[in-house]
Amino acid sequence: SLLTQHEFDLVILDLTLPGMDGLEMIPKIREHSSIPIIISSARDDITDKVIGLERGADDYMPKPYDPRELVTRIKTILRRTNTGGNGKDNNEDIFKVDTASRTIIFKGKMLDLTAAEYDVLSMLVSHKNGSVSREQLLYESEHIDDGSSVKNIDVIISRIRHKIAKIDKDNIYIKPIRGVGYLLSTNL
Repeated sequence: SLLTQHEFDLVILDLTLPGMDGLEMIPKIREHSSIPIIISSARDDITDKVIGLERGADDYMPKPYDPRELVTRIKTILRRTNTGGNGKDNNEDIFKVDTASRTIIFKGKMLDLTAAEYDVLSMLVSHKNGSVSREQLLYESEHIDDGSSVKNIDVIISRIRHKIAKIDKDNIYIKPIRGVGYLLSTNL
């Protein structure tokens, strides 16, 4: 298959393939890769949508659609999965984010994260050596209560650091930026 011979940032999969249903292709892709998958199909039955997403697709776009929406969804998924970059930063080598299973692998080992910890760490990973404000981490995290304060972010960061330190106690990856927020740095 092309996925094993070449490197891609994302797959746009139509469900109507010659000799095979596209829904059957998703688990085959997932056996070898966590590459983001967007289903683009004229089949708009809710059953196909649910099955596609349950089997590991990241998004489902029924045809017809505006190409601008597809481009926006591609950019969003690539930003969240930390792919499509220039290859200079190595966050993706150390931290691997799987949005489908909401897991993060650190140096080959899965981190046991709460939903809020996953939200915060995946956001830091996606910013590739750029700082993220406490407010942004707080308000863009789906699993942090709306009434929480930015101090809750400090507690979550502390728990994430502790979990990372169980695997690599010699390096500090999440660094505070005074008056701003946090920076995930893999340039140690």
